[in-house]
Amino acid sequence: MDVELARWLVSPDAGPALAEASAQPDPTSLAAATALRRHWTPEQSAAVLSQAHLRRRAAAKFGDRADQLFLTADGLEQATRSDVARWRAGRFVAAGVREVVDLGCGLGADALAFLDSGLAVTAVEADPATATLAQANLGAGVRVLCGDAVELADDLLASGAAVFVDPARRTAAGRTWRVSDFSPPWEYATGLLAGRVGCVKAAPGLPSVVIPDAVATTWVSHRGDLVEASLWSGPWAAGSRTAVLLPSGAELDAGQRRDPPVGPIGRYLYEPDPAVIRSGAIGTLAQRLDARAAREGIAYLAADRLAPTPFATAFEVLEELPFDERVLRRWVREHDVGILEIKVRGLDVDPAVLRRRLKPDGARAATFVLLPTAARASAVVVRRVPADGAP
Repeated sequence: MDVELARWLVSPDAGPALAEASAQPDPTSLAAATALRRHWTPEQSAAVLSQAHLRRRAAAKFGDRADQLFLTADGLEQATRSDVARWRAGRFVAAGVREVVDLGCGLGADALAFLDSGLAVTAVEADPATATLAQANLGAGVRVLCGDAVELADDLLASGAAVFVDPARRTAAGRTWRVSDFSPPWEYATGLLAGRVGCVKAAPGLPSVVIPDAVATTWVSHRGDLVEASLWSGPWAAGSRTAVLLPSGAELDAGQRRDPPVGPIGRYLYEPDPAVIRSGAIGTLAQRLDARAAREGIAYLAADRLAPTPFATAFEVLEELPFDERVLRRWVREHDVGILEIKVRGLDVDPAVLRRRLKPDGARAATFVLLPTAARASAVVVRRVPADGAP
């Protein structure tokens, strides 16, 4: 989208077009495009129909607020979920921050949460059209500067404000996971954390080798989805690694990151939340649960007693079988299984392919957990334990 079209889109002149686009049953259809082009140019029609489509998609991230936001496809993809943005804003507030400079604000998702938390915000966005949309999203009370974050940062941070950086992870070829392609550069972004309260947002698969020793790192999962890693400077312990579960806000520190002991499959299996796995807090969780790993390096934990925890999904072990297709196929047939869930850890198995080969066509449901143990590759038949621990 060019900046002139963006300016029209956020102006009162576009209001009727946006309303008509939002009323279309399918904004991506030819019928919707035809209807809009009776009154607006093809470019304007495409822009408002795109907004209607993106706002419907954005409801999963922003709830009812999505209907009032101006969006782009790339910006929506990178935008922080509202629960995560609120958590981050709360961390800044708890650290005594009053003002945040948001370098690379995108569409303004995090800046909105900062505002909602009572923080003053100055935002910077390099792309002129995106900056126009961000200004409309954030309102007149926020300065959105269009420019290079590296060039503007020193002056904006001179007042002692906290810094938030969400480096762009896109190139001309599309989304990138290579740290060397981030903008602003990764070394520059993390360097801004020195001597001030700040946060740098990154992808959840961020390699440990690029995390500076002087920062605290959190891995955040939202409703079971691992959504980001974030690096923090300020009152948090340097070098700490923490799993954060949202929306509950539960936290688990990895501590010394000891590996759990290894032992046999017990009465229960625990599948740790992905944030626990990425943060290296498996050992801490195993200690809390009096649990053990079925094999070194395998994230599933085995235990003889059930201990409620928000940091893992618990399964009751019903039976342990050898991982042999003939054995599993016979078990599926004998137990009249038609709905078969297959979880795999540490084995080169495609669950979808194996499910087809096992030919479930019965009336019951079952879950297999395939994993290596000290003795063999096993297929553990399990049943989920409800979150309240009830049988």
